[in-house]
Amino acid sequence: MEEKAKKSTFSSQFGFVMAAAGSAVGVGNLWRFPYLAAKDGGGLFLLIYLVPVLTFGFTLLVSDIAIGRKTKKSAIHAYEEMNRKWRALGVVTFLVPVLIMTYYAVIGGWITKYLTVYLMGAADAAAEDGYFTSFISSSVSPVVFALFFMGLTALIVYHGVEKGIERVSKFLMPILLVIVVVIAVFSLTLTNTDDTGVTRTGLQGLTFYLKPSLEGITAQRFLQILLDAMSQLFFSLSVSMGIMITYGSYVKPQVNLSKSINQIEFFDTFVALLSGMMIIPAVYVFSGTEGMSAGPSLMFISLPKVFHAMGGVGVLIGTAFFLTAAFATLTSCISVLESIVANCMDLFHASRKRVTLVLTIIYMAASAVITLGYSVFYLEVKLPNGTVGQLLDIMDYISNSVMMPFISLFSCILIGWVVGPKWISDEMESSGHPFKRKRLYNIMIKYIAPVMMLILALQSIGVLNAFLS
Repeated sequence: MEEKAKKSTFSSQFGFVMAAAGSAVGVGNLWRFPYLAAKDGGGLFLLIYLVPVLTFGFTLLVSDIAIGRKTKKSAIHAYEEMNRKWRALGVVTFLVPVLIMTYYAVIGGWITKYLTVYLMGAADAAAEDGYFTSFISSSVSPVVFALFFMGLTALIVYHGVEKGIERVSKFLMPILLVIVVVIAVFSLTLTNTDDTGVTRTGLQGLTFYLKPSLEGITAQRFLQILLDAMSQLFFSLSVSMGIMITYGSYVKPQVNLSKSINQIEFFDTFVALLSGMMIIPAVYVFSGTEGMSAGPSLMFISLPKVFHAMGGVGVLIGTAFFLTAAFATLTSCISVLESIVANCMDLFHASRKRVTLVLTIIYMAASAVITLGYSVFYLEVKLPNGTVGQLLDIMDYISNSVMMPFISLFSCILIGWVVGPKWISDEMESSGHPFKRKRLYNIMIKYIAPVMMLILALQSIGVLNAFLS
């Protein structure tokens, strides 16, 4: 069973790209990217974001995928094979998805709940004040939906790489793209006149989204926008959490990694940009610029109100949106669980099915506890970034804001200064295809990325903010 598991591969380059893109395109693309774009000056954020995507994001994505294919191992053993003294980095990297998995199915359950509400014709209820708070503070309903989503994720991972993950990703991702394009185009056709007689259109909302705003810009403000863009990369590209190392280990030797990585970058960035085009014009039409400040509550509080304001067609658009969100969250949740399963298979020399079953039980229990963090186990903890969080927020903060920047930092040091960039570039060219951005990669991994990762890491734990203020 162990030998069979090691030979698991994606059947094609397309299958790998769709699975990796499915991991990258998650719930962060659908609410966090539009929220940050609206908060950080629209087109200004977009311009600043594209630079890190094509440099830092590219560097981290290349590193993870190349490490995976070259070692044919998951994070823990992959880093150990690179340098035995750096095994601890692999362990810490493995712990990121371990923490994320405790709450990702919870968010998936929330989205599934809203999708169910829209499918059952009860969309008006979702637009009412207090609906979301009432739902997540219940001690039964959110647990049921979280367990369902966790079970569905586990079922797909249980069936393996080619028959489970690849098959589902190749089916869901093209559908997701089509739905996002359709809703984005529809958002541009919207128009609404509010109670004060002010008329707003979707095209005006698109201008708000794309036009760079330099109002109130300072050096400190610019740095914050840059850090927001950098942090979005971790949400968006699934780097520095071992997922792409695991997926890279399933890629066949003859696959053109440079081309695949370019396609993953394009797909993820294209969906992120379309998500902003899908959400920001619609929110602008019915809520004005005030609706843009909703932040994380944008998906579950602001958007249902927008869909309600659209009238009858809003039910169809709301259904399509939450279906898209469900697909995106499912493919990302699959990748998180798969990373944990792959590492555990290596650690315990156990079969995929046995490991998946055990982890399903563990994470069903963990999901239930995290879900009840808004009711039975409710608590408030002040985090170093100044926010107050519950159990879900604590897990998210530790994994995304603390661990991932430091993992990226030490990964850059390992590749740039210990094993050398050639260790990665040789793998990128091992299939006989050129690594066209090799020079950029070498400069980024040795000099620029470590400095930026250090700044982001200090910002994530509150040290930089304290210094700037």
